[in-house]
Amino acid sequence: MKKIYLIMALACMMMVSCNPDEGGDSMGNIQGHDYVDLGLPSGVKWATCNIGANAPEEYGMYFAWGETSPKNEYTEENSLTTGKIIKEYLFVTSKEQYDAAAVNWGGTWRVPTRLELNELLEKCKWEWTAQNGVNGYKVVGPNGNSIFFPAAGLRLETMHLGDNTIGYYWTCTPGDPGQAPGAAHILKFNEERGYYNDYVQGHIGMPIRPVSL
Repeated sequence: MKKIYLIMALACMMMVSCNPDEGGDSMGNIQGHDYVDLGLPSGVKWATCNIGANAPEEYGMYFAWGETSPKNEYTEENSLTTGKIIKEYLFVTSKEQYDAAAVNWGGTWRVPTRLELNELLEKCKWEWTAQNGVNGYKVVGPNGNSIFFPAAGLRLETMHLGDNTIGYYWTCTPGDPGQAPGAAHILKFNEERGYYNDYVQGHIGMPIRPVSL
């Protein structure tokens, strides 16, 4: 009997991947991962945590653009997508194979688009704050519910840069024509300059905050 209780307890622990704690408002769960409905016009639901994180303030895993596994070193030479898939991405019929959220979380989870990021920037209230000692932005939706983005920095080569100071998060949208070759759109923020849409080279390692409809 004790073994049965132990197995049930472990199963419950595995199902709950991220406790929103005081930095967000969990509204439900998809494939074992909590989400928040911020009351956005699109109806998109934002995850309470980054991929690989167990709490909203944890940084989680870092991915190069279009890759689905973290790695020890992030360079242009070992990128699987820079200069390759980014140029072809809009014409790929099965984009899920390049989507870290879809591969790692399953269900209807995916990496957000540039348009979904812009909706978050334009429709929500952003407040620079700290949660459990970690700096970042609390994002409050039109309905008053919120999520927290930690300033997780980025990974370049073997270095971890800007953690607890700057936030970088991938979208699934490649850079526009005329932007740096191999670039993709991101969310970027810090306390001084605020929060905005930017673009960077795809070989850089960044966190991902999944979305679902």
